[in-house]
Amino acid sequence: MYSLRNKVQLIGNLGKTPEIKSTDAGKKWARFSVATDEVFTNSKGEKVKETQWHNLVAWGKMAEVIEKFLDKGSEVAIEGKLINRDYTDKEGNKKYISEIQVNEMLMLGGRAND
Repeated sequence: MYSLRNKVQLIGNLGKTPEIKSTDAGKKWARFSVATDEVFTNSKGEKVKETQWHNLVAWGKMAEVIEKFLDKGSEVAIEGKLINRDYTDKEGNKKYISEIQVNEMLMLGGRAND
């Protein structure tokens, strides 16, 4: 049960091509967003589609795989953990970020450009 304490699983589509960068030490990282859709029937009997956007980050070999194979629209299954962090912007305002750190990924439906 310990492994279930901070686990996120998503299936969705990339909103845009991942942003790939490297640290000063040369370690690659990828930042991207995934949209998940939920369809339900409201109280009036109408079908409603609700989209949620999730910010993700991946490091090292996972970032290299993402750089090579994922594009805008790619469908993926992601497993990772929720990370919360904060920073101070250029104007001195404190900003808070929640994102999912990708541990495992499964590409679904082929490449988006195929």
